[in-house]
Amino acid sequence: MQRVVVTGMGVICPLGLTIDELWTNLASGKSGVGLIQKFDATEFPVKVSAEVKDFDPAKYMDIKTMERTQRTIHMALPAAKEAIEASGLDMSKEKPERVGIVSACMQENMTIVEGWKVLQRRGPRRADPLFFTKGAPSIISLQVGLLYGFNGPCISVNSLCASGADVIANAVNYIRLGYADVMAAVASDTSLDEMTVASMGVLGALSKNPDPETACRPFDLNRDGFIYGEGAGALVLESYEHAKQRGAPILAEVAGTGWSYDAFDVSAPQAKTETIAMKNALRNAGVRPDEVDYINAHGTSTKLNDVCETKAIKLTFGDQAYKIPVSSSKSMFGHLITAGGLVESIAVVLAINHGLIPPTIHYETPDPECDLDYVPNVAREAKLDICLKDSFGFGGQNCCLILKRFKD
Repeated sequence: MQRVVVTGMGVICPLGLTIDELWTNLASGKSGVGLIQKFDATEFPVKVSAEVKDFDPAKYMDIKTMERTQRTIHMALPAAKEAIEASGLDMSKEKPERVGIVSACMQENMTIVEGWKVLQRRGPRRADPLFFTKGAPSIISLQVGLLYGFNGPCISVNSLCASGADVIANAVNYIRLGYADVMAAVASDTSLDEMTVASMGVLGALSKNPDPETACRPFDLNRDGFIYGEGAGALVLESYEHAKQRGAPILAEVAGTGWSYDAFDVSAPQAKTETIAMKNALRNAGVRPDEVDYINAHGTSTKLNDVCETKAIKLTFGDQAYKIPVSSSKSMFGHLITAGGLVESIAVVLAINHGLIPPTIHYETPDPECDLDYVPNVAREAKLDICLKDSFGFGGQNCCLILKRFKD
């Protein structure tokens, strides 16, 4: 089976606007959670979010592109640029039809709201002519592919909170199946807005804790919901042969992918089907459960998810589950929704290369139903050869990855 490796990474997220910034803050256990600034949350029961700060899209793109696209693209383009530059990919030396992209994003609800207001107030002849393209689910793949001249597969996926991992897994398969030598995997989510926060707040999924320092606490007994975030991440994935031939920097190997679907409930997760995705990823990678050194959890900080994921890990690993360190990157930068699994996978690659497991911060009171080693509050040195990344989508769409230290 074709080996697929990571040769470049890029990020825009609440913990940094570059990969180096992200790692510095992950390793030190810094929180990117704060009071909501994007809109007036005075009347909202939810007061905190994980927003990207000090981000100026004008530094990354021309005014025309900036005005004709949404914040989703504003974050996706610099993340993709950082990843492609880090990989050393030179399109003038590539066959464009052998380079492609898979992406994921969420609709920006307020764009729809504003478009509707214009239609009602000024009539159909004054509608935004770019309304459809601005909000198209394929917009990241279209914009990045256009910018770099990719002529290979140009795909968009959406499995809600599992999308970021799903993007990587699909990109891996396009390479394994021979459709491409290089695939960009890009996910961006800026759906943090009034409509979404109000809706998710009524549903009870978001934390109503007004204190940014304690609101996001995965696996802690006193957790009360997840923190909505925003951000973008990008990976450059290549076949091992192609990367070696061009002398690309190889950061890690994506060795296995696994999927499952709960087919149970649109909001409540199922441990037994999460286990299927984990086992499928292990099997696909040819890895035994006792070989896994670290699990980067989905770890949302909701009552249901954290208990369910803990059960799924136990079902997958048996007694070995108590020996494997597990941590949630969401404790530091919140839930980036469709971009979450990708940015969290970047965190795993960084952990492998630095020999350091990012912690689960704000962990104070153990939950009897969550009794694994969650690497509480402080990063831990460890040699990591094989890691499992869990991503479980709202509604039961699950995607798991096996990321390995690269060995020639």
